[in-house]
Amino acid sequence: MSGLSYASGPSSTPLLGETIGEKLELTTSQFPDRDALVDMDSNRRWTYTQLNEAVDKVATGLLDLGVTTGDRVGMWSPNTPEWMLTQYATAKIGAILVNINPAYRSHELAYVLKQAGIETLVSAESFKTSDYRALVDEVKDDCPQLRNIIYVGTPEWDALAATAADASRINDILVTLDRDDPINIQYTSGTTGFPKGATLSHLNILNNGRYLTAGQDITEQDKICVPVPFYHCFGMVMGNLGAMVHGACVVIPAPGFDPSLTLEAVQAEKCTALYGVPTMFIAMLALPNIGDYDLSSLRTGCMAGSPCPVEVMKRVIAEMNMEEVTIAYGMTETSPVSTQTGKDDAIDLRVSTVGRVHPHVQVKIIDPATGRTVPRGETGEFCTRGYSVMVGYWEDPEKTAAAIDSAGWMHTGDLGVMDDNGYLNIVGRLKDLVIRGGENVYPREIEEFLYSHPDIADVQVVGVPDLKYGEELCAWIQMRDGATPLDAAAVRDYCTGRLAHYKIPRYVVIADEFPMTVTGKVRKIEMRATSIEKLGLEDAAKTRTA
Repeated sequence: MSGLSYASGPSSTPLLGETIGEKLELTTSQFPDRDALVDMDSNRRWTYTQLNEAVDKVATGLLDLGVTTGDRVGMWSPNTPEWMLTQYATAKIGAILVNINPAYRSHELAYVLKQAGIETLVSAESFKTSDYRALVDEVKDDCPQLRNIIYVGTPEWDALAATAADASRINDILVTLDRDDPINIQYTSGTTGFPKGATLSHLNILNNGRYLTAGQDITEQDKICVPVPFYHCFGMVMGNLGAMVHGACVVIPAPGFDPSLTLEAVQAEKCTALYGVPTMFIAMLALPNIGDYDLSSLRTGCMAGSPCPVEVMKRVIAEMNMEEVTIAYGMTETSPVSTQTGKDDAIDLRVSTVGRVHPHVQVKIIDPATGRTVPRGETGEFCTRGYSVMVGYWEDPEKTAAAIDSAGWMHTGDLGVMDDNGYLNIVGRLKDLVIRGGENVYPREIEEFLYSHPDIADVQVVGVPDLKYGEELCAWIQMRDGATPLDAAAVRDYCTGRLAHYKIPRYVVIADEFPMTVTGKVRKIEMRATSIEKLGLEDAAKTRTA
């Protein structure tokens, strides 16, 4: 088997069998006075004892609202302490936390509320240009199952968070929960035009966060600066849970990403680790005064979420004191990480690969046509199997079966190559997927929406390279007879307020016809190549990534 693209992650450390709530109790008993959470925006901080007590209050408050094990609780907010409190409170009572992207607009919000059957929604009132109250009011009449809406920062939330904690009541529930119970739903854009709810268990995400941070040697002595969003696995699993299992501290630099505030947080709290998608590190490195920040406390961290440019990785190591920084690769459906570079790997491997297989995980590269494992050095589809593979897509067994085969392998749709030593590179995608700044976007969802424009006869959306975000969206449009051709600004205006900002095409190409195969299929590869030429994106297309 050594000559085939297959690897299994050995480990002398057994998987955690506790639920998330049980592990929080254990960590609190081990490190009661260690810092657990620091929020720079509100100048608040919690030790593990204080955090656990605050979690029990919120958990009791949710029980008083009638929330029970298995109920879905939506969380719609930027990064705040209340996000983390709700995350742990729902875990303790077995309610399923549903992460809602803060960038969602009414069209996407309504779909998630209904598809997940959310009965209780915890939400910010607003963030940046989003008026969450107005958006909820716009859709709530179409969501009759939604019976509790609690806005953070209002008397309703204050009352919930001040509920007298009933530890015995919580414990009575905690002991009935199982590590394999679903505890979290995260929506990923769908190839059919609608997002799919990747459903994750305690076992999935608690262990994945644990091994990700173990790969950085995180202990109770560490502080992890987490500017990545909590609604993604990167924030809530790799950040929050990854810190908690070791007794480390999470530092929230700001509700949304700001490069200066992130570095200020690192400096002020002497953070030892920093997380980010490549675009975040690019923004921090671009600060004209980056040399003025004291980053000497930094040791490690993680860059993930989208392909990591090699030159950016080198600068992070050289200029941000992150000599032990790692790259991780994964997807929401695998909790998320399947491979990771090691802090002691040779520098060329750490900047140009996505590492080797994670503990207790198996990976293989297969021929998409035959399903057979390919020899090392050959390109094929990346598949992964193990504890980290999701429970399934929420209430969608058909799509679950299409993603996870009968042997339990998750077919990622990513094209990878494994070398003789088991290091992997991601070289492309089988799926019609665009990754923009760490956000997964399926063009079909955007196409379905743009078909609603009265002047558009046909539309195809492709990803094109971008120096800042990795990829941007380009819409190829055929106009209806007699209609005035749309430009990019007009398309953006039509999408604004109805689609999340990262799903709005940056570029528009008006075409009389689309390039087609002899069998009548649209040639998106040709569209992408033509777009690069038309839009002058050749330099971005040459950027090397891991």
